[in-house]
Amino acid sequence: MTVPPALPPEPTEPPVPFGSPHASEPPTHRAPDDPAPDDRAPGPGATPGPAPAYGASAELPPWLWGAPPARTTGPGFGQGPPQAPSNGPAGPDLGQDPPARSAAPASPQGPSTRSGGPDLPPAPPASAGPSHRRDPSVRDAGAGAPQALPARPVGPGIPQETAAGAGAPAAGPPPPGRPPHAAPPESAGAPPGRPPAPGPERPTVSHLGDRAPTYAAEPGALPAADPAALGDLTPDTVLEGARYGTYTLRAASVRGDSARYRGEARRDCLLTARFGSGDDALVLVVLAGGDRAAPGVGEAAVELCHTVAAAVGRSRERLADDIRAGRREALRSGLQRLTDRGYGRLRTRAAELGLPEDARTAGLRGLLLPLDPRCPHRVCFGAGPGGVFRLRAGEWQDLEPGTGSPTGPGAAPAVPEPEPVTGPGNGGFRFRASVARPGDTLLLCSGGLAEPMREEAVLPAELAARWSEGEPPGLAAFLADTQLRLKGYAADRTAAAVWEA
Repeated sequence: MTVPPALPPEPTEPPVPFGSPHASEPPTHRAPDDPAPDDRAPGPGATPGPAPAYGASAELPPWLWGAPPARTTGPGFGQGPPQAPSNGPAGPDLGQDPPARSAAPASPQGPSTRSGGPDLPPAPPASAGPSHRRDPSVRDAGAGAPQALPARPVGPGIPQETAAGAGAPAAGPPPPGRPPHAAPPESAGAPPGRPPAPGPERPTVSHLGDRAPTYAAEPGALPAADPAALGDLTPDTVLEGARYGTYTLRAASVRGDSARYRGEARRDCLLTARFGSGDDALVLVVLAGGDRAAPGVGEAAVELCHTVAAAVGRSRERLADDIRAGRREALRSGLQRLTDRGYGRLRTRAAELGLPEDARTAGLRGLLLPLDPRCPHRVCFGAGPGGVFRLRAGEWQDLEPGTGSPTGPGAAPAVPEPEPVTGPGNGGFRFRASVARPGDTLLLCSGGLAEPMREEAVLPAELAARWSEGEPPGLAAFLADTQLRLKGYAADRTAAAVWEA
């Protein structure tokens, strides 16, 4: 009968932590001035200790490869028997490196008779010391759910973990589509657990007065399109802006509530252009609009704006010189000639269509702004429905008297016009050349906005409160300001405003 091999004798020294590099050294009580165990030189005839435990690196201290530093002396500091690495469904432990060597560690009791893996230190007896419960801060090899580990350095060959604190999962390869060093989406922009700071409040379209307008504030139906004339499609909203020298320009054209509801195209036209370069350049803003019930008013507004803009561009050098020199009469006669030429083309086109001469027309307003920062002159001109207003010291002024009368204390009072109104029909030609002052705001608008500015005191009062102080509004804020709605005013609105620094 085969006699089984004798079991190794039970250890007489207190148990030591699993994987400690000094597992073979007997516990000693040293004086405070004695060198640390790691600093003592091996005595003569001493035998080398066992190789590092499975999963440890011979060049790293214990607290860098998976276990916190543990004391090896004193009662009650032992650890339970180690467990072999598990390759079950949870996979190997992600917090440890693969074994550095495949050779089995040496054992004081001689070579092991087992095969298939490295030997593990013997299990301590059940009677050795108090209960040998495992430290909760140390993970078991092969555990599926990672536990909290103490903070430790990060370097080559060292398991890396997230810095989120206790309970954070071990760091693994980045998900597909994200760079290796990119932060996770949930951590970008705000600390964990804290919502991101709210951005600036978006401008909203509201209404003034006690009664809400009949139509909705947002677009409804789209206008019908012709496959053979897609270039004639008009967008619902046009927005423009610029800044030169001491002034800031904002311009917008919006389809009216009635046209949005009925699926009709915007009939107002807005055109902004810069002619030339340097101090001799000119910025032109021209807008046109008319009665939405008139036939072909949208095409007439576009044609009128393009005709006048082309003529101004061709005469840019003379106009810039007259503006810089302050030649009011030369500017007035030249701009009136350009305006009459544009209306003459509209009358010719109406005759070709068999319509009365004044059936195909639109109101026009133009503004010339020099780029020379030393020139404070601002030139306005136009004819037909529309308006020019100036906000100075918190009060609105109507620069085109005779086109309407204020109905309340907040409405814009009329300012006497130095030049007479002349010209055939269309309300006559209007011209205004003024000197800008710091803090002024000049507003040009089509009839859809000029009417409530003259007839409803609440609208100029609200715009004065918004535009009197602070920086000029941004494009989105200016668009919201031009869309302040009132009941009974549902036509297209087109406006251009200039803020003086």
